[in-house]
Amino acid sequence: MLRIAEFKPTAPFNVAMLLLTPIYETVNGVKTKKYDENAGISFNGSFQTYGGTEITVNGLYSVEDTANITTWYMPEIQSNCRIKILATDAKYDIIGEPENINLRNQFLKFKVKRVKGYA
Repeated sequence: MLRIAEFKPTAPFNVAMLLLTPIYETVNGVKTKKYDENAGISFNGSFQTYGGTEITVNGLYSVEDTANITTWYMPEIQSNCRIKILATDAKYDIIGEPENINLRNQFLKFKVKRVKGYA
């Protein structure tokens, strides 16, 4: 019988976060996303930045604030959600689809990108 290696988180889940799920509204025929911080779900996880990700766009070099988050499995965490770090009020969008480690519904791992600026 083939055994799957047991996953154990390397860092404690000691960072308080808020899960912001999108609310879709149609404005002038365009579907827009909004996030209600009062309806967020709080949870704890590990938050590791590793100094960000270097990117070059149109010949312009910059460092994008990215981080890896590991937490307990929550089916509410989807790729269209936003994460708010409660200690700093920084907001992050989830990149890609969150990974359900070994499909055991025990741990969840995903990458996030910081949302900055105002439009």
